[in-house]
Amino acid sequence: MDATFNLDPTLARTLAGSAFRRADTLRDERGAERGHRVEQFLRSLQGWLPPGLERLADISAFNAAIAKEAEAMRESPDAAVAARFHEELGALKKSGVGLKDSQRVAAVFACIGEASRRTLGMWPHPVQFTGARVLLSGRLAEMQTGEGKSLVAALAATAMAGSGAVVHIISTNDYLARRDSEEMQPLFAFFGLNSAFIEGEMEPDERRISYRHAICYVSGKELVFDYLKDQLAGHGTLPMRVTQVRQLWASGAAGVGPSEPLIPALHFAIVDEADSVLIDEARTPMIISRESPGLYETELLKWAITAAGTLERGRHFKITGARDIELLPGALDACPSLPAEVRAVWRSPPWRSLVLRQALTAWHLFIKDQHYILAEGKVQIVDESTGRVMADRSWEQGLHQLIEAKEGLEITQGRETLARMTFQRFFRRYFLLAGLTGTAAEASRELWSVYRLQIRRVPPNRVVQRRRLPDRCTVTTEEKWQAVAQDAYAAAARGQPVLIGTRSVEASEQIGAELAQRGIAHVVLNARQDSDEARIVSEAGRAGCITVATNMAGRGTDIKLSPEARAAGGLHVILTEFHESPRVDRQLFGRSGRQGDAGSVCALVCAQDTLFKPLPGWWRWAMVLKPHVLRSAVRWTQWRAERRAYQGRMQTLRQDRELSRLIGFAGNVK
Repeated sequence: MDATFNLDPTLARTLAGSAFRRADTLRDERGAERGHRVEQFLRSLQGWLPPGLERLADISAFNAAIAKEAEAMRESPDAAVAARFHEELGALKKSGVGLKDSQRVAAVFACIGEASRRTLGMWPHPVQFTGARVLLSGRLAEMQTGEGKSLVAALAATAMAGSGAVVHIISTNDYLARRDSEEMQPLFAFFGLNSAFIEGEMEPDERRISYRHAICYVSGKELVFDYLKDQLAGHGTLPMRVTQVRQLWASGAAGVGPSEPLIPALHFAIVDEADSVLIDEARTPMIISRESPGLYETELLKWAITAAGTLERGRHFKITGARDIELLPGALDACPSLPAEVRAVWRSPPWRSLVLRQALTAWHLFIKDQHYILAEGKVQIVDESTGRVMADRSWEQGLHQLIEAKEGLEITQGRETLARMTFQRFFRRYFLLAGLTGTAAEASRELWSVYRLQIRRVPPNRVVQRRRLPDRCTVTTEEKWQAVAQDAYAAAARGQPVLIGTRSVEASEQIGAELAQRGIAHVVLNARQDSDEARIVSEAGRAGCITVATNMAGRGTDIKLSPEARAAGGLHVILTEFHESPRVDRQLFGRSGRQGDAGSVCALVCAQDTLFKPLPGWWRWAMVLKPHVLRSAVRWTQWRAERRAYQGRMQTLRQDRELSRLIGFAGNVK
């Protein structure tokens, strides 16, 4: 058995009991045979079933049991509550039935709830307790935005860490990891549990110390990169029993040297915004590389990008539905002659076609202020799912250097891949994986087939009051920005705060320019202003405030309304372009109407938007005139885009498996 799963049996029974995933469900990650295709199909059938729903009666009964236990300890000193917490966890270990022992589980949550009330000033509401119980069973809890998922994750983490597991809470970015860790630290400390976070700028020694805390908050990208660093250093994931874990926490930083692995164990992971991390960010494998002589010579790159700029789409090349470039007959003949310095090596037509297709990809499929920005004289990649800059990351196979050539920048050295891993392969290495998100139903099949994560829907604490206003479609982009500006101004004049959501940095700046031209006060939040995110979001709920934002403001942030804004009708959200995934649209709309607040949302889009480009012209004209045609167009194009994205992720996973298999045959090089 792989060391990743070599965990103390008593710990496995502590809370989740039989719900803890068995190692044999992940046998393909240990290099064993993957089974017959029929077996794979039958195991994946469960992903086609609709997500289960937590019943209101069960939520109420569980909450009543917690309240009864909490009432008895309301006047108890802190030490007595902490002692009761550890006592109940010990009894759960001995019982061996885990979550089925509802009375003891309720007592554990009562202790944590009382600690939350005393340290954070918050008593968890019923659906938060239920969400935490779902996490402890190794499932994904789908909860409405605004339900306080950060506290839900902390409740489950406290219970699991108290039983002796190493707990990782996975955030979408460093900002949220630090914020949630600092906010929840008093709760963990109440029970003698330490917590920490990981940030991108941390040195290896700082990371070792942080990972050796009971609970560690970290973004998915940082975690996978640290795991790859351990693999490069020859470290495996350590098998750790409860006594060893407690010794680890007790020793803290003592005895931790550079020869020790960064990550001591993979026991329990709670993935916040799970669909973003496990689905959207899983499109690209994580790669550790180093500078090396480039795949292509500088003279060849300059030739290719110049030649690509002269070729015509439809005449010399075409872009297929899979976002691939296909050269048409005569494309190479239309290019200028190769430079003398590279002519001898690259004169073969197949080799020239290879670099020319990559150059056309740089020209037509990677757009400035959408896929990347220019900052400090560098090409900096923008994460499409979050809108944030991914510092010090680069594209492979000469693509990054070709984009530099396109933008007239100094061409950097190429990169040599040292290690790589997909999110799919990494997160299946945890003994227990759980997650939280507001939008998981659309991805239920993939979450089950790839991660074996079942979805449980948790109803909202309060009835959603958000109003969905009619969607509108304009003919041109200019008309769209004019309509958005008018709608935002009207809502702000009523006293509503307004959030305008855009898909790209370029779009956010275009609507910003339209608002500025009209003299309308506003603030823009995109990859260029990500350092001001906390301040901008904290002020976005004021009456009459207009905030323009990329997807950065779509996840993990809480726009708190002022009393005046709440009285004026709550937050008004304007979606300016539908995304490939309806989950991202739902996340943006979910900023409004949180916890029973009033709010309104609408979509103001354009027939020229990227999503609608595959549609025939007559259909796009009909969208402008008839709302029901617009709805049908959105459903069809999103289904088509999600299907293509799913196929791409599965192809990435297959390639990663194959590379891992080949590396395994090659053996380790010392």
